Amino acid sequence: MVADETFLLDLLNSTPVVDGAARDELDADWLRAHGGTGTPAELRATAEAREVLQALSRAEAPLTALAPLLDGVRRRPVVTDDDVTWELDVPDARRPAVRAVLAWDEVRRSSPGRLRPCANTECARFLVDHSKPNRARWCSMALCGNRMKARRHYERTRTTDAPR
Repeated sequence: MVADETFLLDLLNSTPVVDGAARDELDADWLRAHGGTGTPAELRATAEAREVLQALSRAEAPLTALAPLLDGVRRRPVVTDDDVTWELDVPDARRPAVRAVLAWDEVRRSSPGRLRPCANTECARFLVDHSKPNRARWCSMALCGNRMKARRHYERTRTTDAPR
C-alpha cells in the first residue's frame, strides 16, 4: 500500500452522495485532521486538487490537468552521513494538495488501473482495488456492493415472477 493512499482516498471520497444529494466534507476541520492547517488558501488549493484528481480517476481529464497544481513545486536532496532523502519545496498552503497529487501518482504507477470510481452510478466514491484478480467494483460491500446486488436480484426476480 502506498504511504499516502489513505489520505488520497479520504480526499477523493470527501464528496459523498448522501440521500441522493452530493455533500462536500472538505473543510478546515477535515484538513487539520489530515495534517493540514485549515487555512482558506489551503482549503482552496486542496479542493482544486481534489477536483482534478477525481476527474483524472474517472478518465475525464488529461494528465496535463495536473500542471497548474504542481507549478513551482521542487524536490531537493538532503544528504547526511547515512542517507539521501528528498524534501518538497512547496508553499504551505499547497502542501496537502501536492501531497494528494504525489499519492495519486504513486498509486497510478505502482498499481495501474486499480484506482477507480465505484461502479454504483449513484455513488461518488473511489476505491483502490488490492484484490489479486483486480475485479473489485464497489467502494464498499456494505455500502454499494450489497445495494447493487440486492437491486439486481430484485430486478431479476421481478422479471421472472411477473404474471404473463
